Amino acid sequence: MFPADENGDVLRRMAEHGDNLSIARDIDFIVVFPDGQAAQKFAGTVRGWGFESSIEHVDSVPSFPWEVCVVRHMLPTHEGITEFEQRLGNEAALVGGRNDGWGSMQQD
Repeated sequence: MFPADENGDVLRRMAEHGDNLSIARDIDFIVVFPDGQAAQKFAGTVRGWGFESSIEHVDSVPSFPWEVCVVRHMLPTHEGITEFEQRLGNEAALVGGRNDGWGSMQQD
């Protein structure tokens, strides 16, 4: 049912734990950056696309200590998540950033 890749694995685990994947919800996409200026620029770009974003300094990845959380309300489909991650990753790469995962609250 799900492709054999990282996003497919996450979606499969969500379904196995009872998440109703037919319900749209806010999905948080995490993108990390080496400096605050790059994070600010990226966050401004995605806000211009119409998405909510927040910036936080974190210690989980020392070489990428700035985290931007981009929130998109959508169905958690493999195709939709993968396409949005690619869009975010392409934009982040322009200022030295990269994707660092996604997540959402379970919907029963």
